[in-house]
Amino acid sequence: MSAAMRSRTPDRLCAEAVELARAAAEDAAGPDGVGEHLGVVADGDRVVTHSFATKEAAYRGWRWAVTLARASRSKQVTVDETVLLPGGDAVLAPEWVPWSERLRPGDLGPGDLLPTEADDLRLEPGFTGADEPPPNSAVSPEVAELAEAEDADVEPKPAPGVSSIAAVAEEIGMARPRVLSRYGLHAAADRWEEQFGPKTPMAQAAPAKCATCGFLVPIAGSLRQAFGVCANEYGPADGHVVSLSFGCGAHSEAAVVPKPPKPAEPVLDEMHDVDPMSLHPERTGGSVEEGAESEELGHS
Repeated sequence: MSAAMRSRTPDRLCAEAVELARAAAEDAAGPDGVGEHLGVVADGDRVVTHSFATKEAAYRGWRWAVTLARASRSKQVTVDETVLLPGGDAVLAPEWVPWSERLRPGDLGPGDLLPTEADDLRLEPGFTGADEPPPNSAVSPEVAELAEAEDADVEPKPAPGVSSIAAVAEEIGMARPRVLSRYGLHAAADRWEEQFGPKTPMAQAAPAKCATCGFLVPIAGSLRQAFGVCANEYGPADGHVVSLSFGCGAHSEAAVVPKPPKPAEPVLDEMHDVDPMSLHPERTGGSVEEGAESEELGHS
């Protein structure tokens, strides 16, 4: 509403109909929900709005606004509309933010679907061959030419092979509607670099980098020059994409556990005379020498 219209003098009959406006407000809020009359403003010729305080504790700072009007040359005032409006110190809900801007990594749960916009900057069109029929299709241009040539008794052209662009793209796994754009690649690289990159406290204290770790699994594409996947179940980044400059204490070559020492072979000294000794002389009932002789006989 313009300032000039707000500054005009309210219509006298509409401005005096305070009780009519209060009754309309009480009809919407109940008799106990409407407070004192806060004022009246002109909205136009013979159109005014009365404001009443609200007694609802949940609507602190709000007000009931009742708009009254009357027809030209008529003395009958009627209710136009009744609405609850916020005041200067009203408690309002936060500004609405689209779900695509509220979503954060980790919010997606089992069974949730995350649609992508048609103009998503992280994606760009990829070759699918959807605009061209398969080479052996009845509606493909090649097959149509062959059919026309057969009807006209003209030597037909050879049938198209499987090495067409669409067949090759599907064979090597590139038949996707959209693929990552350069922006999408850089956004993913920055995100992974921040989570598992060389500037993290874990990497700063690591004995070596992931580039030399035996648990690093290479990835395909251009990102393999800077990233891989950790396959160490005891590492902090197991199953995550890590920068080749990242590192942790679970590096495969950081600390190799030594093998237990192998005991030395027993050495028999055959250069000196050895007195025989019975291991269990009490079992023989004789002397040490007799027990030894008996054991030697038993082993002979």
